[in-house]
Amino acid sequence: MNNFGDKVSFIWSIADLIRDTFKRGKYQDVILPFTVLRRLDCVLEPTKEEVLTAYHQYKDKLDNLDPLLCKKSGFAFYNSCPYDFEKLLDDPKQLAANLKLYINSFSGNMREVLEKFDFANTIDKLEQSDLLFLVTERFKNIDLHPDKVSNLEMGYIFEELIRKFNEALDENPGEHFTPREVIQLMVNLIFSPDKTQLSQEYITRSVYDPCCGSGGMLTIAKDRILELNPKAQVFLFGQEVNPETFAVCKSDLYMKSVDGKDAENIKFGSTLSQGQHSDKTFDYLLANPPYGKDWKRDKDAVETEAQKAGSRFSAGTPRISDGQLLFLQHMIARMKPETQGGSRVAIVMNGSPLFTGDAGSGESEIRRWILENDWLEAIIALPNDLFYNTGIATYIWVLTNHKAAERRGKVQLINASEFWLPMRKSLGSKRREISSEHIREITEIFQSFQPSEVSKIFDREDFGYRKITVERPLRLNFQASPERIERLKEQSAFASLAVSKKKSDEMKGIEEQAGKEQQRLILDILNSFPDTLYQDRGEFEKVLKKAMKTKGITVAPAVYKAILSALSERDESANICLDKQGNPEPDTDLRDTENVPLKQDINDYFDREVLPHVTDAWISDTVRDIRDGALGKVGYEINFNRYFYKYQPPRTLEAIEADIKEVEGEILAMLTSLEERI
Repeated sequence: MNNFGDKVSFIWSIADLIRDTFKRGKYQDVILPFTVLRRLDCVLEPTKEEVLTAYHQYKDKLDNLDPLLCKKSGFAFYNSCPYDFEKLLDDPKQLAANLKLYINSFSGNMREVLEKFDFANTIDKLEQSDLLFLVTERFKNIDLHPDKVSNLEMGYIFEELIRKFNEALDENPGEHFTPREVIQLMVNLIFSPDKTQLSQEYITRSVYDPCCGSGGMLTIAKDRILELNPKAQVFLFGQEVNPETFAVCKSDLYMKSVDGKDAENIKFGSTLSQGQHSDKTFDYLLANPPYGKDWKRDKDAVETEAQKAGSRFSAGTPRISDGQLLFLQHMIARMKPETQGGSRVAIVMNGSPLFTGDAGSGESEIRRWILENDWLEAIIALPNDLFYNTGIATYIWVLTNHKAAERRGKVQLINASEFWLPMRKSLGSKRREISSEHIREITEIFQSFQPSEVSKIFDREDFGYRKITVERPLRLNFQASPERIERLKEQSAFASLAVSKKKSDEMKGIEEQAGKEQQRLILDILNSFPDTLYQDRGEFEKVLKKAMKTKGITVAPAVYKAILSALSERDESANICLDKQGNPEPDTDLRDTENVPLKQDINDYFDREVLPHVTDAWISDTVRDIRDGALGKVGYEINFNRYFYKYQPPRTLEAIEADIKEVEGEILAMLTSLEERI
């Protein structure tokens, strides 16, 4: 097994051993923890004897053996058990007990990691199925020692296994493992403007991922900084909600450093409701949050925090079905203040955060908050079919709170959707990849900050609009015709006259009888009306009120409204209905809205775009923005496709006709050939 693919295939082949006992979606419960354990076993193998010697020598002399044994192991963790995979297999009958002992003999920090795998239950299940020896033996036969499998390659192995597990599960479509080339591009985009600073001696930088998965973004970011400056000190921070990927990430980072500080900075739990780094800010922040995944489990905590001014989520909350923008808000909240040098952020999301949500909605208010604070630097559209679990369109958002002077008040959109190469072999939904040359080109387009066919520069206000409500007057005619009088009987307020809620049967009967009598009187009055069509509501109401007064009938406002509703119909030639103040009453059926670009005057837009078509329209004065109080609600959206749309003229009739004749000729030739054969 000399290459990465062979090693992954060998480990994945263990599924053949367990398929009758474990469901396909549960393969990871066995394969992932055993892979981690075997890697730990191989990593600790060279110093195993030194650790055991020190352990037996000082176990009764020192209260805390951790510093000594970690020093002997060469890592921030150790194992004080004499067993390894080779020796465990020497005693098959006691394998389950000895394996548990082996796991419990790791130092406390690594034991905490391994507990996330729920290893004990997996061991018991394998033992009961007579599979424990076979699985352990199979893993013993793959050498994952760092001399044979580098940390970089081991990271690839873990990520490929996780990809296969997600593919097998097919239950978490929102959890998309991030391809390496996408991470490389994100890293380039946030580091390229800081290249000079990153090259300075003795710098210290922090990198944070709030949904770090197996840690790929963090490790690639650190490697890139060290590539630019080997003397730099880089500290990684992250949080992960999935216990298995958390364990993979943390164990992997423990094995990549002597002091284990990066691993200690990886925390478990939900970032949205249980943020573990709330007291810290960071230089660089990267993330690939779940797409279209609900945040119901965090709802109470998020909504409570959103009510507090200046909190992470005070700008707004998106719809419950998609929490991507919550992660973005969280990252913005963890940026360093500009007075401390500020921060840079890169987050990859699907298209939903660009445009979902109308003016005044949570999504729109979050976009408004970001753009009005001038944090958004660029958005890059990626090719489709890049991710392993989905072929949907994805976008990298680049944000910062210390923009260069030429970028202030501006946003760059880059259409990199055609920057791809086909893969020789598809991996799940991933059929395309971004080459190193493409990454270089996209980075250069970003850095040049120049308009081109694939790069557009906009003012931040270009994405904003005011949604005004356009009203038109209500015009009704009235007639006491048999058809309209029949409609009155279906009105709930009128029908309710003959229904009593009294508990007493006697009182109920009296009240219902009185109601039926009132119904009869109203119908008698209406049936006595001439078949006149009134085109003025005020005029009809005078006639109606006079008739009721003559008969001595007084009706409730709801019943009176029901009468007018039943006897009326919309009529464009009728007079405008006026309210009590003499103002035109709006027709809710004709109510419309217009999105007026922020850079345009509302009244000028209305006079130019609306009045020429509906001369009796007006702008509603009641719909105002909750923040500035001006007419209309402010909204923000980034309709990426609109800005890069290219008009394709339809084919000419002559070209279509020529194609049809060509096809007809081919069909005729085929028929002629068939006749000759017959």
